[in-house]
Amino acid sequence: MELNLKKPICFFDLETTGTNVATDRIVEISILKVFPNGNKESHTWRVNPEVPIPAATSAIHGITDDMVANEPTFKELAPKVYALIKDSDLGGFNSNRFDIPLLAEAMLRSDIDFDMKKALSVDVQTIFHKKEKRTLEAAYKFYCDKDLTNAHSAEADTNATYEVLKAQLDKYDDLENDMATLATFSSHKKFADFAGYIGYNKNEEEVFAFGKHRGAKVEDVLEKEPGYFGWLLNADFPLYTKKVLTRIKLSKLNTKA
Repeated sequence: MELNLKKPICFFDLETTGTNVATDRIVEISILKVFPNGNKESHTWRVNPEVPIPAATSAIHGITDDMVANEPTFKELAPKVYALIKDSDLGGFNSNRFDIPLLAEAMLRSDIDFDMKKALSVDVQTIFHKKEKRTLEAAYKFYCDKDLTNAHSAEADTNATYEVLKAQLDKYDDLENDMATLATFSSHKKFADFAGYIGYNKNEEEVFAFGKHRGAKVEDVLEKEPGYFGWLLNADFPLYTKKVLTRIKLSKLNTKA
């Protein structure tokens, strides 16, 4: 079943130096852009992360320091990547919890104001786990009856993810071929930031989802403890989380003004 698209969707996959959203770096990115008319555009870039790739990580995706030494940095590639995805929804495998947060960090470090307010995100892994609870290789075999060769290659994983979503739509009659519905179905608990530090209460107000202020309204805490805001900005939190905190802080100040 082909996707019912109202706007383009970019399926993408990242290979990285590790799994820490705030500190790890991209070493390969592959994007498959699918347009509403069925046309496709594909790009894959190796990236110099400007930090050493741990041997244990290279053993997983096969990318070593020598292989990316002469490749562009993400900051050099960021304008091209952003131009490709800025008008699109995003799709991936475990993308809501890893790829999108890490991409957002890389964009913000590259001085590009990446924001998902106007984009939907469809996480094929979440759909799979809610239906079957397996890995990408198993999903590809289960839905497409194919063996996934070159697993942990960004390009192979990206194309497999696209094929799996189409096969999921063929298999499940109750799964609506609509990106907004798929984004809702493939989402986890709603958070204001990608990393899950800022959630929402029943009134749709931002609340802290961690630490001593868990459950407390962010704007109330920042007003009562101005020093806490400074600590958050200087601590090792993801840049996107700090961006959301700053927006809430400024919104409160503007309301007072």
